[in-house]
Amino acid sequence: MTALTGNGIAEALNDKLAGLDLAGRLALVAALGGRAVFTTSLGIEDQVITAAIGTDRLAIDVVTLETGRLFKETVDLIDETEGQYGITIARYVPVQDDIDAYAAQYGLNGFYESVEARHACCSVRKLKPLARALEGASFWITGLRRGQSGNRADTPFAEHDAERNLVKINPLADWDIDRIKAYVADNAVPVNPMHARGYPSIGCEPCTRAIKPGEPERAGRWWWENDEKRECGLHVHEATASPIPAPSVA
Repeated sequence: MTALTGNGIAEALNDKLAGLDLAGRLALVAALGGRAVFTTSLGIEDQVITAAIGTDRLAIDVVTLETGRLFKETVDLIDETEGQYGITIARYVPVQDDIDAYAAQYGLNGFYESVEARHACCSVRKLKPLARALEGASFWITGLRRGQSGNRADTPFAEHDAERNLVKINPLADWDIDRIKAYVADNAVPVNPMHARGYPSIGCEPCTRAIKPGEPERAGRWWWENDEKRECGLHVHEATASPIPAPSVA
């Protein structure tokens, strides 16, 4: 295959994905060849993608980062979703030695004390398991949407992740929350009951609160920090391009 920069592959895919519906976007990625991995947090957006993958039996690996500090409702939803769609959601967990080292340096809940400590916790419980989940992947599918936060307002359908040397696919980039909810209702998609209790974005239990009326969807994540663009690091990466094998996107 011809070697193109990752940016070139992503741009070609971005144009093609823009003209397709959700099922078409996922089917296109599944047909490109190479390992495609969807990482789900079990949030409402991710449940829509999981439903589409499971319903159409697409060759896409569905995985989740079981951080060890998720809400019980989130963990219970993993089993429910597997049962409804007849799929397996692979669970990637943090390494106990890493958790112990973090606790020794910062304390178990040290993430409240500084941004540095919070990033270190996210690294141990999310970034390192993510790296294992994406080993050998050519495509990483996510539930990112432009309407989730100002930091995600320019989310494309496809982008090159230079740090991980793969193409990240965001098939719901142009969906708003009303469209998400309509899909869930029309297709009887199981969702986390916490959404109905004011939690539009749900992460680890110590780091998530319900939002107040008028707040952005992700205002309840790491709410004690002042940075409006706060992220855990999963979707923050360098934009430099490097050559990777080019799938056919014709």
